[in-house]
Amino acid sequence: MQWHITDRCDQRCKHCYIYAGKDKSINELGIKELLIILENFEESCKKINCLPRLSITGGDPLLHPDIWEFLEIIHNKKIPFGILGNPFHLNPSVIKKLEDLGCLTYQLSLDGTKDIHDEIRMKGSFDATMKALKLFENSKISANIMSTVSLTNIQSIPELVKLSAENKASAFGFARYCPNPDDTDKMISPGEYREFLEKMWTEFKKYKDCGTKFVLKDHLWKLFLYENNLFVPSVSEEFPDLIVDGCHCAISHITTLADATIYACRRCESPVGNALSDSFFDVFHGEKMNEYRKYDNFEHCSKCELKCFCRGCPAVAKCTSGNFYAKDPQCWHE
Repeated sequence: MQWHITDRCDQRCKHCYIYAGKDKSINELGIKELLIILENFEESCKKINCLPRLSITGGDPLLHPDIWEFLEIIHNKKIPFGILGNPFHLNPSVIKKLEDLGCLTYQLSLDGTKDIHDEIRMKGSFDATMKALKLFENSKISANIMSTVSLTNIQSIPELVKLSAENKASAFGFARYCPNPDDTDKMISPGEYREFLEKMWTEFKKYKDCGTKFVLKDHLWKLFLYENNLFVPSVSEEFPDLIVDGCHCAISHITTLADATIYACRRCESPVGNALSDSFFDVFHGEKMNEYRKYDNFEHCSKCELKCFCRGCPAVAKCTSGNFYAKDPQCWHE
């Protein structure tokens, strides 16, 4: 579960889906409500017979007033967790505290070289992120870099591969910007995106032995690898339509927002329940979630040989067209 425990944040990033040009109040639940949701999640995982894992984010989760009590409870329950946060409140003491509480990963964002990143996020953010990476060097916590790619910064993203490697990031990956229907000026064309993946693959190969793991997070990587004979789809004769990989929405993850709303996917409007009043088990198996599992409804992917392995990013499709099952606007496959 990706769990947004607070909307509090020092930044107002141009691509942020929490604020996104809105003047809104800060959502945040107290420790009592957080523990109700945690118990709900644990019980539901037991019923599904899967191990719980948490990606704790916000806003910036370190700004939640009960963050340390909350993480200590998670640690005592032996639930694996990572944090997706900002660099501004990190120091050696905080990192040691996170390490002692069992934090496995800390995800930081880089959205381009210094000027571009600071323009998207805020002045000083780039330098703060570089400083934070250094702080994790002697820690057991994996410091991961994630980028959000749009037409604004696509030319500078390949440079981040070298930057991540030289600064000893544990991992580097990227996802695409999910626009509003009236905000398509940052959209990348399919041809441009295919060329971008080619550049990124070249950079990944150049630094493959540097110690930084390059994560192929975007599902269109599967199409790229397929076209380059680096991936061979193999389906079961008994279950030829079994979904094996690609978008994990309604398959292996769920999201809870800072007001307890449950989303099928955080990257697009997809409310399916409330974590304080609804069982995650019932929500996960319910009709609202089933709306995101109708794989034959994909207008393009349902006819594609990579249907069980790719399906692009339905969130980008929905944010662009309003239709979760429309063709991924960056997919170049005919």
